[in-house]
Amino acid sequence: MKTYKIVEKRKIWFAISAVIILIGFVSMLTRGFNLGIDFTGGTLLELKFPKEITVEQVRDVLKGHGLENSIIQLANSAGQAATNDTALIRTQVLDEKLQKTVTDDFTAKMGNYEVLRIEKVGAVIGGELTRNALLAILVSWVLIIFYITWRFEFRFAISGIIALVQDVLVVMTVFSLFQIEIDSNFVAALLTIIGFSINDTIVIFDRIRENLRSFRRSDGIENMVNQSICQTMSRSIYTVLTVLFVTVSLYVFGGDTTRNFSLALLIGFSFGSFTSIFCCGSFWVELQKRKLAN
Repeated sequence: MKTYKIVEKRKIWFAISAVIILIGFVSMLTRGFNLGIDFTGGTLLELKFPKEITVEQVRDVLKGHGLENSIIQLANSAGQAATNDTALIRTQVLDEKLQKTVTDDFTAKMGNYEVLRIEKVGAVIGGELTRNALLAILVSWVLIIFYITWRFEFRFAISGIIALVQDVLVVMTVFSLFQIEIDSNFVAALLTIIGFSINDTIVIFDRIRENLRSFRRSDGIENMVNQSICQTMSRSIYTVLTVLFVTVSLYVFGGDTTRNFSLALLIGFSFGSFTSIFCCGSFWVELQKRKLAN
């Protein structure tokens, strides 16, 4: 099997990650995030139409006002599932002028309707729930450290967590840099990325551990890690391609409501494969060399 010099070029891989994350920190500090209505609250409109309507019709009207990411639920005023004539729309906070423009546009494109209610609503995810989401991510990292330390060793655990932190920060960088809206699904996407990335990393760590049994210092630790990575590379590539095929399909055909969620997965899965193949083993080599030097 051909072995590539991956670990020897680790400074390049580290630099790529560092540059992206540095750009992300600057963007987060200066531009912040485009928080969706789950975090900021919004306006709730309940409209009853004289005939059956579809989500596509409602979203088409909202799209003309930059509100295509609004949450839309259809219901039947008579309590029957056969015909949906009532739309429950949760969108960003609308001032009186924009609210009138949107409702007038509904009349022009979908005919007369009855306004059942229009009210402002609070955020679904308040400060406490946001803190709980961050706590869940931190707890997952701590548990991963304990698990990998128990199964392998502490330096493997630290290497894996550094890579996971990179994956999360890169996704946050892209969403901050391009001001892509963040909603409650974003937290779920981050946790999914963490689970996928650590699984790929553990496979590489397991092969390194196996090769350590026959390792001789004269062979060079970089060569051993390179060999371990190359032995699992085809498995890593096939796995990520399979996942990306599904995620791309979700992004293209899943509609507006799942587009940002699937985009976060696409970024996280792609960069997660990069960190698993090029960074995790390299981090471990750096830590191992420092141990031997001491």
